[in-house]
Amino acid sequence: MTTMTNKKGKAALGSIDAALKPRLRLRTRSEYAGWIFSILLAIGILTSVMTNPNFKWDIVGKYFFAESILRGLMLTIFLTVASMALGTLLGLALAIMRSSKVKPVALAAGLYITLFRGTPVLVQLIFWFNLSALYPNLSIGIPFTDISTAIDTNAIMGPITAALVGLTLNEGAYMAEIVRGGFSAVGKGQIEAADSLGMSGAMKMRKVIIPQAMPSIIPATGNQVIGMFKGTSLVSVLGVAELLQSAQLIYARTFDTIPLLIVASLWYLLMTLLLSYPQSKLEQKYSHTSVRLPRKARKVTLTAPEGIAR
Repeated sequence: MTTMTNKKGKAALGSIDAALKPRLRLRTRSEYAGWIFSILLAIGILTSVMTNPNFKWDIVGKYFFAESILRGLMLTIFLTVASMALGTLLGLALAIMRSSKVKPVALAAGLYITLFRGTPVLVQLIFWFNLSALYPNLSIGIPFTDISTAIDTNAIMGPITAALVGLTLNEGAYMAEIVRGGFSAVGKGQIEAADSLGMSGAMKMRKVIIPQAMPSIIPATGNQVIGMFKGTSLVSVLGVAELLQSAQLIYARTFDTIPLLIVASLWYLLMTLLLSYPQSKLEQKYSHTSVRLPRKARKVTLTAPEGIAR
């Protein structure tokens, strides 16, 4: 009886294998065909681009490491790093305010986020650059006293300052929603467990919420960094000589528009690839985040009730 059962099982498996083999073979052929088509298409496009004299690759090579291009690249990197660092701190503060149980605080954070996410960043940059038209002078001092200092807005709000302020304030609104989404990913049970251990709000945020929110926050933040690096090209309308503006200044003089745009695009692509590497490393680091409880909590021992073996 057992032998007959085994034979029937083997026969059934054989019929299943026979049914699957044509499908697997067909799938492999389609994959080979897809690879061949993709390779031929890539070779055709690459050959066309490299052999087309209108691209002027010699001009691209000439200006790729030009001093003005490298200065613009350094300014672009500075704006990206500074705006992301300040915007992340601002976003963290706004996310905590948005999650506050105090209604006016939560409403103020929500209004800020709605305002800066609902208007184009280009409009915000132009607005901050022309702030002196609304407030020619700003006074900083102690309320209800005569102690104050007048500040010339036109002198302070230069192109780079306006670019930094505009990018930071806009990025803060987006980072606030990213951080708040990460906070929401932390289970309520974890927060209740932290409360039961008597953790303070700051310790709970540092030891429980932020470590568990990081796997949700890092991928979106990495995308924001890359988007910020490319978004700095908008500050060229303010006359800031970042990467794109540096290329525009050169081709306005030499009329080599396409080659200089290729130079800027290649630098943007190269820096985007470089920024993607630390993002992947951070994602790997926080992919298996464990909550580290304070030492006092680690010393807590559980005693089994009487009659139950340990």
